[in-house]
Amino acid sequence: MDSKQSRKPGNTSRVLIRAAERLVACIENLNFTAPVAHVYNPLVYAWAAYRSYLERFADTPKRVVLLGMNPGPWGMAQTGVPFGEILAVREWMGIEEQVRRPEGEHPRRPVIGFSVTRSEVSGKRLWGLMKQRFTSAEMFFRDHFVGNYCPLLFLDRDGKNITPDKLRSADREALFHCCDDHLRATIEALEPEWLIGIGKFTEQRLRVLREAVGWKNMKVAGILHPSPASPSANKGWSALTADRLISLGIWTPTAAGDNRGGG
Repeated sequence: MDSKQSRKPGNTSRVLIRAAERLVACIENLNFTAPVAHVYNPLVYAWAAYRSYLERFADTPKRVVLLGMNPGPWGMAQTGVPFGEILAVREWMGIEEQVRRPEGEHPRRPVIGFSVTRSEVSGKRLWGLMKQRFTSAEMFFRDHFVGNYCPLLFLDRDGKNITPDKLRSADREALFHCCDDHLRATIEALEPEWLIGIGKFTEQRLRVLREAVGWKNMKVAGILHPSPASPSANKGWSALTADRLISLGIWTPTAAGDNRGGG
């Protein structure tokens, strides 16, 4: 498949906005049992920022879609943008919108929106690599898009993060039904050549969906998740990820100081 860089802007961002609205409606009435005690949905209270992200950076088809699992408490939960480390969103992407407070907020995980000063390591690593590799956010998003499989942040009574794969079976099944529908709509709108799971969980979800839908022309692969909870990610995540994407043929090797990116 040829690069999507030459394609004219279309209505993909409008399609993704409608898909996100359907996702919110689908999960609105879901109930989550223990150990889940608090659920944050930034597609509701930080909708203005997420919509701005789609309007600015999802207005054309993409060659590569990278998929994370769900929001982090100091990233997307604050800014509404996937892997939304505050400096990357505000300064590199140029997005800053009003963020409201979620209902049922945990006192140890307050949402203060774009006033947050704490940096999320996963987002700092991910967007830091893209900033090193590409001359601008616009250059990166010309051919790439970053999304999340699940829009919800789950916390237990102590404020500890619960990832979607750790939910009880019935809760997980109902949630995954909504998320799979949204992921399918996203991929069909963006028409990528490559589907990249950021971590094993999303790589597996992408493979399952590709097999179910029959996307024979789309390639699925994975990269290491940038979370500091992963020992491997703490040993040069940026270099490992760049090498992985180069080895797949998604990026091209670049000389030192050459920020033209790849693909």
